[in-house]
Amino acid sequence: MTTAPMHPRRVLFICIHNSARSQMAEGMLRAWGGDRFDAHSAGIEARGVRPEAVAVMREIGIDISAQQSKTIERYIGEAWDDVITVCDESVEACPYLPGAKTTDHWSFADPSAVSGNEAARLDAFRKVRDEIASAVQAFIG
Repeated sequence: MTTAPMHPRRVLFICIHNSARSQMAEGMLRAWGGDRFDAHSAGIEARGVRPEAVAVMREIGIDISAQQSKTIERYIGEAWDDVITVCDESVEACPYLPGAKTTDHWSFADPSAVSGNEAARLDAFRKVRDEIASAVQAFIG
């Protein structure tokens, strides 16, 4: 008896600018979830991937430098197993995605809002990265 091939679980992470939090979550799920997941991210706006996000992800061995900032319009109408908002602003501004089987909200502070020198900004990105890592690992199970 043969079994039907398993399709990867499609996950869309949404943040307001698709520049840091959703990008990091996408990169982690791609790296740690293997072929069980098909991870994507998008924003209400697309502002480019923050260099600080790329730097702190590289510190944990994940390269997100080739990821692109995208708007959610690209994904409307697609079927999703999970749609996860990762910032409070996106919960308020995010359109309803009828193709989503489940929706969830993970609230993370915006590391891009931290001002100061490079060390202070990187520390803020590291803190949020580590919080996202815990959430992604719990999600993977």
